[in-house]
Amino acid sequence: MTRSKSLLGCAAALAMMSIAVPAAAQEEQSMSPVMPAIMTLRDQAKLRDAWLERRFQTVLPALMREQGIDMWVLVAREYLEDPVVTTMLNATNLRARRRTILIFFDPGEGKPIERLVVSKHGMGTLYQPVWDMEKQPDQFARVRELIADRNPRKIAVNISSLTAFADGLTHSQYSDLTAALTPDMRSRIVPGYPLAIGWLETRTPEEMKVYPDIVRVAHAIIGEGFSAAVVKPGVTTNEDLVWWYRQRVADLGLASWFHPSVEVTRRGTPGVLREQASVIQKGDMLRVDFGIHYLGFSTDTQHMAYVLRDGEQDAPAGLKAGLRDNNLVQDSVTGEFRIGATGNEVLNRARAKAIAAGLKPRIYSHPIGYHGHGAGSSIGLSEEQSFVPTGEYKLRPDIAWSIELMASRPVPEWDGQIVDFKSEEDAFFDGKTVRYIDGRQTRFHLIGAR
Repeated sequence: MTRSKSLLGCAAALAMMSIAVPAAAQEEQSMSPVMPAIMTLRDQAKLRDAWLERRFQTVLPALMREQGIDMWVLVAREYLEDPVVTTMLNATNLRARRRTILIFFDPGEGKPIERLVVSKHGMGTLYQPVWDMEKQPDQFARVRELIADRNPRKIAVNISSLTAFADGLTHSQYSDLTAALTPDMRSRIVPGYPLAIGWLETRTPEEMKVYPDIVRVAHAIIGEGFSAAVVKPGVTTNEDLVWWYRQRVADLGLASWFHPSVEVTRRGTPGVLREQASVIQKGDMLRVDFGIHYLGFSTDTQHMAYVLRDGEQDAPAGLKAGLRDNNLVQDSVTGEFRIGATGNEVLNRARAKAIAAGLKPRIYSHPIGYHGHGAGSSIGLSEEQSFVPTGEYKLRPDIAWSIELMASRPVPEWDGQIVDFKSEEDAFFDGKTVRYIDGRQTRFHLIGAR
């Protein structure tokens, strides 16, 4: 080894030391955890309504006062609901019911936020119904009356060219709403972007007590699928496994928020086998991309498995080294989370740290919560590794994240073949540290006799 190479090796080693070593508490305790009991729909409804009431008492007033907005008007039509409105309906109102208009007003002086619903149908105890159709048959005229009575300084509505999460007010409903308002009222309209994003991205302590069980359900299903009971080498295809996962989710009474995928990485085969059905063979590395929706929240997980060859007890050392590289890239990302940092700043700092450590990263992480690809800042895209427009949004505390990324490295046992090691783990940023909601993968799922 030449002196220059030795110095480079020392520099890489020092950089590697700057990336936190994975903590045991952040590992999965089992690759096949016990499935938590799935709550009945009735019990789910009670819990979700309790969460929503609590959010209205805490998250909503904090956001409105932080942004200096004293009125927020949300308009949704049946089957074309604003993505924010869908999270504000009580558990027995699955849709907006014709047209549902929600109005939130802060009267000031620390008083509770008024929660008004302008709709033919009520919303339980969550909102005060304020529309008598016999007295005022015009729904938008009633909105004008309510605004006039309260005289807000700012009227936020969900219009945004940057993100769909804050763009739920359709053109026709915006036109009808503004046509009903006075010129003075129209002059007070402001974008609801910070309220919409803040509402969707913020998790409460009550929600985070249960989110680990939601993620544990996803991990348990993944473990079931990555087993000899489901995968028969030489017989089972990756498409068979995809549909097994999809069916298992449905059988549990849960929902898939996207169609899962299973890709095969094989010695001597460039790239991956994913778009076409491929029979799984011994010696293959598998990667599943899988997400469920339960109790109103989403999971998004990518795990890797290895199909043991005859006589093997574990995955080849080169594959395990790739998984370790992946964990180190995860550490480089989570170590850069700071309140007030932008997603683009986290991306570039994490990449620089990982590259200095001799890793080959690609980072594309995102918030998760009500939606799988959730509201909030982006930390890279698979095709963009320096700047993303939504990555200019600043990180806030109490946000759940999908730490999604990959690391590439050659595998000696596969004749130096370059392999991409892809992962995705759900985590929570409390404003100080990032912790994995139900641990993270630090070893392979192993399929086959041992």
